[in-house]
Amino acid sequence: MNINVKRQSLLQFLLIVSIIATSIHYTDNFLFINSYPEPNWITPPSIYISWIVMTTVGIVGYLLYGNRKYWLAYMCLAIYSLTGLSSLGHYLYGSMSQFSLRMHLFICTDGITGLAVLGFTLWSGLILREWHTELNSVDQE
Repeated sequence: MNINVKRQSLLQFLLIVSIIATSIHYTDNFLFINSYPEPNWITPPSIYISWIVMTTVGIVGYLLYGNRKYWLAYMCLAIYSLTGLSSLGHYLYGSMSQFSLRMHLFICTDGITGLAVLGFTLWSGLILREWHTELNSVDQE
């Protein structure tokens, strides 16, 4: 199997897990908004609209990555990673005891999957430097 296909498969797996995790948490937050300590500006519509927009950005990032448009892909994937990472912000608005075990599980799972997507993005861009192939293909045209 081609190494690029393996990397894209890894990204696909990470995104699928992240989309599942965030959809569960955002749905729970939407349904039980009064139970979650959070700022007043977070409303039920803002929860599902932000999830739809951010998930779309993540999928676009995946498609760009597959088409070797690495810089745009990295930007989209880094933005998408905030879908999970921002869930940790709940802890800024309440003490640990104000959250149920279910809430902790959903928030932490979101944070972990967001970190995984961000980690993949940094690994691809800073360690593997896949964007060099994008630049080299432009130079050859």
